[in-house]
Formats: sequence, structure tokens, C-alpha cells
Amino acid sequence: MAGLLGKKIGMTELYSELGEALSCTVVEVGPCYVTQVKTVEKDGYDAVQIGYGEAKEKRLPKSLKGHLGKSKVKAVRHLREFRGFDQKEFAVGSEVRVDTVFAVGDRVKVTGISIGRGFQGVVKRHHFSGVGMTSHGQSDRVRAPGSIGSSSFPSRVFKGMRMAGRMGGIRVTVQNLKVLRVIPDSNLLIIEGSVPGHVNGILEIKKLSDH
Repeated sequence: MAGLLGKKIGMTELYSELGEALSCTVVEVGPCYVTQVKTVEKDGYDAVQIGYGEAKEKRLPKSLKGHLGKSKVKAVRHLREFRGFDQKEFAVGSEVRVDTVFAVGDRVKVTGISIGRGFQGVVKRHHFSGVGMTSHGQSDRVRAPGSIGSSSFPSRVFKGMRMAGRMGGIRVTVQNLKVLRVIPDSNLLIIEGSVPGHVNGILEIKKLSDH
């Protein structure tokens, strides 16, 4: 599954040919660089390792400096592997731009780290409606989770019970999003709908197969 790394720029609105307002996300995709090509014979599977995001060489760990030195690629901050590339076309050290992989009308899936919300209660975290009365001095129970188990049986709380806790900051994938625009001069990709993560968050954009 061919894909590239990018950075979320923000959201905007486009109009379709029918005049419908479409919410969409602007993503800066690339330029990316091929840092390694893996083969079945040597590594057990076919993949292309892509690097993205400029970095200061002095801030890179020695292992990454050596790895990029072999590839003759300038210092990059993020590395990811993608399958589905034509390995004969993408040699180590070559640059991959947004229009090389994506075109208008393509369907993609986007993976990123969701926005962290910190410690949240059940109403915000799990969309509970809340329990208890809203008057007669019972307002402290409005956003409470309610009963989480019986005392006689099972005399414990089942694993996986929806409760308050840390929300967000996890890896999330949104599938089957449509590419509305490709702007090669600015390395921009405009995708219909929303994608995970905050502004400037790193995203993996993978092109779904036609079938």
C-alpha cells in the first residue's frame, strides 16, 4: 500500500460542482525521501522506507545519522515504511513528491495521533447522558457514571468497564477519504472530511487500492 508522510495544516471548505459545501483538511505531503528499500530476499518482505521532515543533523542520534549517511539523504525527523511501491522506480535517495503517488479522486486512509484531552469523565469520554436529579441538592451526581457493578454478584468490577480516565493521544486511522485537490507546487493534498491529530501533527497517508 503506497503512501507518504505529511503534516496537518488545518481545515477549510470547498464547493462541489453541485454547489455543496464540503469540509476538508489541508495536508502538506512531502517532499519525502527514500531512505531504504527492503526486499523479500534480504529482509523477508517488500517495503520502501520513507523519510520526512527537516531536522538538524546535530540533533539526530548516531544510529540514525549512520543510516541516513548510507542512503545519502539529508537529515530527516520521521521514518515510516510503506508497501506497494514499485521498487525499481523508487531508488534509495530519490525524492517522492505528492503528485507522484496521489491524484484527484483517489481514496486514502489517514493515520495520526489523536488530540490529547487529558483526564476526562464518562460524559465527555464515553458520551454518557449522566444520572441523578438536577435539583433538590443532587447536582453533584449529574455527570456521575452510576452503578459499576453489584455487591452480591459478581462482587467485582468487570474488565473493560467504561469509566473516567485518560482520553485521546492514541493512534487513530480514518479510512476511505477522498482526495479533492492535489497542489504539487506547494506539496499540498486536500482531503475530504477530517483527519486525526492536531495542527502540525504528523500523518501517514496511504492510497487504497482501486478494487
